[in-house]
Amino acid sequence: MDIRSVPLHEVWLLRHEVMYPDYPADVVKLKDDEQGIHLGIYKAGELVSVVSVFQQEGNMQFRKLATRKDWQGKGLATALLNYIDKLAQQKRAQKLWCNARLTATRLYEKMGMHTTGQPWQALGQDFIVMEKKLNQQKMEIIPAIDIIDGKCVRLSKGDYTQKTVYNENPLEVAKSFEDAGLKRLHLVDLDGAKAGEVKNWKVLEQVAGKTSLQIDFSGGISSNESLAITFNSGAAYAAIGSVAVKNETLLSDWFKAYGVEKFILGADVLDEKIQIKGWTVATDINIIDFIRNYAAKGVQQFFCTDISKDGLLQGSSNDLYKKILDHVEGISLIASGGVSSMEDLETLKEVGCSGAIVGKAIYENRISLEDLKKFN
Repeated sequence: MDIRSVPLHEVWLLRHEVMYPDYPADVVKLKDDEQGIHLGIYKAGELVSVVSVFQQEGNMQFRKLATRKDWQGKGLATALLNYIDKLAQQKRAQKLWCNARLTATRLYEKMGMHTTGQPWQALGQDFIVMEKKLNQQKMEIIPAIDIIDGKCVRLSKGDYTQKTVYNENPLEVAKSFEDAGLKRLHLVDLDGAKAGEVKNWKVLEQVAGKTSLQIDFSGGISSNESLAITFNSGAAYAAIGSVAVKNETLLSDWFKAYGVEKFILGADVLDEKIQIKGWTVATDINIIDFIRNYAAKGVQQFFCTDISKDGLLQGSSNDLYKKILDHVEGISLIASGGVSSMEDLETLKEVGCSGAIVGKAIYENRISLEDLKKFN
């Protein structure tokens, strides 16, 4: 069924004809109509069904669903509602809701909505709020191990001179994550990232061989040889950063050889611009343009680290992640950098991130492994 945008003057005419023909025409005009999305169905060039949609604070409301009397009962309202449901999912709305006439509740129940609160009257009609929770996906917690000289470390703001060694045995740390019920691991070869070639592959091999964790490995994967070492050493995913920025042709060849699903593209950003080679080289590439480009090539998973937040335990870059998800639909975005509390994780889940990488907050006991067991 052809659903299209409708100009406001036509919206108001149909609303008045169907909903409140005995009232002045202005009664059907909403103060925020100018900010709404107005969708309708035309038959023989005439508007016969219309609805208005408004997005606010992560939720989506639809209002003034009206179908001309001679077209009622023919599935037009249902088609518009199904369209809105899909639109709300695409926009990552947390809730879809409306002020429903009591006589129309069964229609909305068919699309999974339920009543909430108490009914009230307006303009001689009985109304009640109906809503449907959306995008209640789980968010995966991915602990991080950063490696320098074979040891588990963390940097602050990507500065190699601000290094803290937390454990000299990365396998011991990885096993503690596995014992806590976590399924994945973000393993970063910081020596490799700086050198431009994989250095700590033996750590990867040891952790992959002695745990069941699904490992995404990054740092220094810059050639066919280093990629082969990564997968041969047991990585489930290759997390690619610099090559995705500098050599798109090579990365496309890798997609063909191994399958695009084996890759997670990582972007380390400062002021929304990507930095490469272990955060040591700045570029002018915008993170949203970067992700949009590779999403069109079939890449599903992306992680984004805000360097200004990383290792500081000052909270994650929620506005940045929301902006990315608003501009690029259909991706799995993994947040990284700045997570300091369980509250941060709950917020990232609400934003719509599919995963969150947690490092320093675990090592400095801001977040316990017991808390992570209970998350989701």
